[in-house]
Amino acid sequence: MSKIGQQPIEIPSGVTVEINGSLISISGPKGKLQVNLSKDLDIKIENNNLTIALKKDNKVTRSLWGTTRMLIANNVKGVTEGWKKQLELVGTGYRSEVAGNTLVLTVGYSHPINIEAPEGITFKVEKSVINVEGIDKQVVGQVSADIRSCRPPEPYKGKGVKYVGEYIRRKAGKAAKAAA
Repeated sequence: MSKIGQQPIEIPSGVTVEINGSLISISGPKGKLQVNLSKDLDIKIENNNLTIALKKDNKVTRSLWGTTRMLIANNVKGVTEGWKKQLELVGTGYRSEVAGNTLVLTVGYSHPINIEAPEGITFKVEKSVINVEGIDKQVVGQVSADIRSCRPPEPYKGKGVKYVGEYIRRKAGKAAKAAA
């Protein structure tokens, strides 16, 4: 039994869930998302709770059971509250700005880096913190990872683009090793 898959998903007011064969459409105040469902899983909606059950009990469907439940729960949260990731710029002269739906990063290269926001993603910049917001958790995480990969934090001084709250393991430099 999947401990995650058998838990019901509470559907808040203002959110509608439509099941069309193997496609589940979830719409709410912030937008609309869709999830593809395996043909071996069965979905039931009762009293504003959505439950997922197995039609066939084999290894593949049991592995998809909890994953599908979390995908649906993440989409329900996304259309009501939305998802947000924060990145921090660490380094002298590192800065960012938003021009329309494009994020412009100046992070020590000879040229600025332009990152276009996909549909449903918004950028906000406050001092040295970049906020990536959207309704789809996967897209928000991927865009944040793309921004971080422009200049990942280095282990000697910690300069680069990092997530807020991320711990960067620091190394001793050449001079510190020689003194010890």
